[in-house]
Amino acid sequence: MISESAAAALADGVARARGLRFSSPGFDRAQWSEFAELGWLALRLPEDRGGLGMGVSEYCALAQQLGRALVPEPLIGAIGALGMLPDAVLTEVVEGRRIVLPALSCSADSPTELRAGKLYGTAVHVPMAAGADAFLVRLDAGDYALVDASADGLTMDCANTHDGGHLGTLHFDGAAAEQVSNDNPDTWEDATLATAAYLQGVAEASYELTLDFLKTRQQFGKPIGSYQALQHRMVDLYLELSLLRVSIAGATAAIDDGATGAARRAEVSRARARASRAADVICRQAVQLHGGIGYTDEADIGLFLRKGMTLQASFGGQSMHRRRFYNEKGVGQ
Repeated sequence: MISESAAAALADGVARARGLRFSSPGFDRAQWSEFAELGWLALRLPEDRGGLGMGVSEYCALAQQLGRALVPEPLIGAIGALGMLPDAVLTEVVEGRRIVLPALSCSADSPTELRAGKLYGTAVHVPMAAGADAFLVRLDAGDYALVDASADGLTMDCANTHDGGHLGTLHFDGAAAEQVSNDNPDTWEDATLATAAYLQGVAEASYELTLDFLKTRQQFGKPIGSYQALQHRMVDLYLELSLLRVSIAGATAAIDDGATGAARRAEVSRARARASRAADVICRQAVQLHGGIGYTDEADIGLFLRKGMTLQASFGGQSMHRRRFYNEKGVGQ
């Protein structure tokens, strides 16, 4: 049911995403509030903390629709951060009045440290950082710190990404911050799997756009999709898409059935690695199958390729997750 309702709410998604490219902060806060009213932010939050307490299957069903609509709002990161927030700020965040984004990677040359309530160091690769009201910063020691985006001692640099969004680099020089603990070590595993589901949505929409194009584009008096060589290429892409769907469905079912530890991490890594490969292969082939028009900025198919490229390393890239899958399965030991 959540998949159908999300698809209806995001019906104009691709056009909206196109309009927000290379703007600041790169997403729509009014739209963010509507997402909050729909309960999307509270989807995974336990009921005793004011959330909906839904499973990973529902979360990934939502993420898939976000990918199909190229939604630029950083919902996956925000949902991951939600469970660690103190009660004092949780209500504002769940209601969409305050946006807290995770900053999970620190600079090797300037690790993030919290000393006497002051934050020091540098956090890198923070998606859509310019739109945040606060950040949940992973400390070099393993805990987290909550810091206001307007705090004295915090400065930010932003660099554009291929899809029209941006990544922020946060510099902390004595910014006032509050230490928080992560009571749910699987928070970022869920976010990793949701990113795979988002890429599934990107790949599905890209495939469907291409299939429609091949059925309608005429050459020598007949649709170009009637040529067997192109049909063979579409079959290859359909197989990639089918393998991705099976991987994600298997992972969500296993987790909702109670998979923990190494079994959970292996399922997540298999789906995440498969998502990177499938989205990359399908989106690149889709642009080629559109011919010359596929390389123009006016063609929507290019937006899907850029989004897929931008998300390749989000919550770990393909190579990292392949290695982790083999390690968790004990392959070769």
